[in-house]
Order: sequence, then C-alpha cells, then structure tokens
Amino acid sequence: MGRVTDLAAFSALLTDEGRALLDDLRHYDPAQELAVASRLRRAHPAELVSAALGQARLRQRAVAKFGADDAYRMYFTPHGVEQSTRRTVAEHRAAGFARLGVRSVADLCCGIGGDAIALARAGVTVLAVDRDPVTAAAARANAEALGLADRIEVRCADVTEVDTAPYDAVFVDPARRGGRGRIFDPEAYSPPLSWAIDTARRAPHAALKIAPGIPHEIVPAEAEAEWISDAGDVKEAVLWFGTAPGSVRATLLPSGASLAVPAPPPDAEVRAVGRYLYEPDGAVIRAHLVAEVAREVGGGLVDATIAYVTADELRPTPYATAYEITDELPFNLKKLKALLREREVGTLTVKKRGSAVEPEELRRKVKPKGPNAATVFLTRVAGAPTMLIGRPARAQA
Repeated sequence: MGRVTDLAAFSALLTDEGRALLDDLRHYDPAQELAVASRLRRAHPAELVSAALGQARLRQRAVAKFGADDAYRMYFTPHGVEQSTRRTVAEHRAAGFARLGVRSVADLCCGIGGDAIALARAGVTVLAVDRDPVTAAAARANAEALGLADRIEVRCADVTEVDTAPYDAVFVDPARRGGRGRIFDPEAYSPPLSWAIDTARRAPHAALKIAPGIPHEIVPAEAEAEWISDAGDVKEAVLWFGTAPGSVRATLLPSGASLAVPAPPPDAEVRAVGRYLYEPDGAVIRAHLVAEVAREVGGGLVDATIAYVTADELRPTPYATAYEITDELPFNLKKLKALLREREVGTLTVKKRGSAVEPEELRRKVKPKGPNAATVFLTRVAGAPTMLIGRPARAQA
C-alpha cells in the first residue's frame, strides 16, 4: 500500500499544477519551510505541497551531481540522489561505450536514470530497467523532461528477468545499500555481483559499477578494472568486459587523465626521503598503481606500506600532487610546535597516512600562529613514525 501511495504522490508532481509548484519552489529556503508550506496550502492540496517541498529539497541536493540546469528539471527519490552517478562520471562511461561502437545498452538497475541520460546524450539507445515503481517513474519523467524520451525506454521490472541479447552492451549498477546502510559483501548486492558478472560475460560489451573498495582478488580475469576519481574524490570502480582483459586503470576527472597498465606493476622500492613528496590521487591508490607513479617520477616509496612517493626531482604528473619537503623529523609534538613557532606558521595543513593522530587534534596541540603556511605529513618512513614538513611544489602538471 505504501508504494502505491508514494507513486500517487510522485505522479501528482508531473501534473501541470505539480510542475508549476516545483517551479515556484526553485529558490526556496528550507529553513523557511513551515511558512512556505502554510502559504502554499492555501492554494494547493496539502499532500501535493508536502511532495513538492520534498522534491524541491532533493533537487537542491542534486545540483552538486547534475548541475543546476538539469537538476531543476529532473525528478528524484531520496535513494536516487544518494546513489545516482555524478554527471561527469556518467559522461565518461558513456563516452567509453561510444568509443567501443556501442549503439544500444541495457541499463539494469537504472535508478533515476543518471547513466541512461548520459548514454542517450552520447547517441546510444537505452533500455533502462528498475524494479521499484517510483524509481522507474522518476527515470521516465527525467527522460521526458530532458528531451530524451525517444532514446530511453524505461521498464519497471526485475532485472534478472530481462532479455539483454538484443543489445550491444549491458550496464549493471547493483544496489549497494540496504536497510542498515552500506553493503560491503558483493554477494549481498542486489542483484549479487556474481549474477552481474555472468550477465556481463554473455554480452559483447559490458560495464559493472561497483564500490571502489572491492578486493582486487575477486576481479574476474577477463575484466578490465577501472577506478575513477572526480576532483580528487574516488567515486567508483567499474569492471569492463570486452575491452582489455586483466588490465588496471585509474581515471582522474574532470581532466580525463588515465593511467593504465596491462597488470599492476611490482611494488616500488623503498628509499630515503628526497626533496619531493608525491601524494597519489585516490584512484591511483585504489588501482594499486602507486608503483607506476613512482616509476614515472623516478622515485620510490617512503615506506613499504605507505602510498607516498618520494623523489629527488620534480617531474610533472597528473596522477599525484607534489610537495617540496623541508624537514624530516621523528614524530614529536614538542619539536613540531617549536619548529612551527620559529617559522611563524599559522596556516597548517595536516595530512596523514599510517598515523593514528587526528589532524584536528594535532592542530589543537601545536596551536599554529603566524603569517606563513606549511604542510605536515604524519606517516611512517622505513617503519618509524615520522613528520615530514613542506609546502606544495611550485610547478604542477
């Protein structure tokens, strides 16, 4: 009964009255919701006002993922805003399908249609499938609102019952959240990862969206594994089928820089801290390609278990941020505090890997004060707790 009620409330937003109400709410302040609701209920049904206010809040949240132009025309569910693919990532994946010559895709577990929209805009015909009636209705409404209904067919169905044979490719985005939050076991995805892999193997091309923390050892040998970051934040991993079996890739958006190797390189050698420290992008770390970055910059690791690269030269790379190191000290808060006071450091950036000390705790204890800035890395060097002090290198890729 609840789903029927939810669908009815959502459908009311698609009426002329519902759309007009949403247009009126585009710039509303959620802090003023009580007053706004009272005003709107004088002219509209209470149920419609409640649904419109909820949708207005979701649209405001969705701007970060979809941009204002699309977000304020689209329709969302709470889960859809949280789990939908960011537009930049969806466009990157759609471009990948297009380069493979794919003209039609079965988008299974389509959610509110973020990937379907990107695929359609890339010239691909899409069958978008989701078993939740409200979510499927949102995907259908989004295709219509963005003028893509001729390229996107939305079907409310169990994805395990869909015949994908007529399509050039399959894209599967299994649900990775349940009633208790994030799901870490790939076999607890809905549908399970094993089902998604079997489906991918039967298609000419396929892509499976998975959590970036997936263990490398469960990646099928015939898949290409890609980790994607956007503006420095790791967003997802993708298993590609029908591309480059066994290869590993890290892709950085929005630049599109992509580091790919046939297989993860052997571990880089550990060496003494040099003049520069390189902090690899999160996608590079997740893809286990830190050693490849070390090779590119002519460096090594500060510790066998830490994803920091050190080198004597500054070499431009899009895959890591470089810092010039001025000091290497054993971990000691009193010494750090004295050094920062001597150099009049008031703006202190704290980064850590392999240290239990929290950045805010450290700032509170050292009480930085002064006109200068510095970066401190709390880490291990050759197994020993160490503080590396420095600043961003002047020349960056």
